[in-house]
Amino acid sequence: MKIRGDRECKACGTRWSYYDTGSVACPECGSLQSIGVDDRKEHTTAPIELDLTCIRSRVGDEPLWELADEAATVAGEYVRRQGFIDAGDLQPLDETYLAATELRHAARLFDQSLRADSDEEYYLLSLLRGADQGDRPSVEEVPESVRTARGLAYARAVDDYCRDLRTAFEGDPDPAVADLLSMLGEHRKRIQALDGDVPVSDAEALVKTARALGRGVIDDDENALAEARAMLDGLGP
Repeated sequence: MKIRGDRECKACGTRWSYYDTGSVACPECGSLQSIGVDDRKEHTTAPIELDLTCIRSRVGDEPLWELADEAATVAGEYVRRQGFIDAGDLQPLDETYLAATELRHAARLFDQSLRADSDEEYYLLSLLRGADQGDRPSVEEVPESVRTARGLAYARAVDDYCRDLRTAFEGDPDPAVADLLSMLGEHRKRIQALDGDVPVSDAEALVKTARALGRGVIDDDENALAEARAMLDGLGP
């Protein structure tokens, strides 16, 4: 959505940035009457933080499945409000977004499981411990029984990122970028069609490819675009 982010309150004259506050209300007097004083820019993100402190503090005191349900809700709200275009500038696909998306899928999977084993519990606890700091389990730490959660999570995250990436460069389309986006989309659709049931390394490669493509667009870096193409070729049909 294109907005005029720099605002001036009609009531008291205060100037502020909607990009920083995420609110059209004047931070000084609360008035909703303001005017934009800059050009319209694409903006898809919001000033929101992922905070799992309260949930972590109750681990051991409450059933883990209840905490998992709450974690899925908190992570889902973060993912819903977060985007990758800040005041017209495309941002990288960051670790916290990935971890939040994975936590949401893993928590839902755990909540629906009738008999979670210790590996699955440890995996969920690892995400609860570090997702809001951008920490997520390594490829080797993902249990076979929950690899679908990572596969679906990363396919979703890449889909979200590519949507904003398309928006960011739609005014100046680059055929090479468009081609890479199409190829990446096909791999993402394959993982979703398989309900995330792919090797964890494939899901990780999908993310790395999206990040290389993002660097190529953000920095106008042809080497990054070539890296993305090479990784896509490595993913196979």
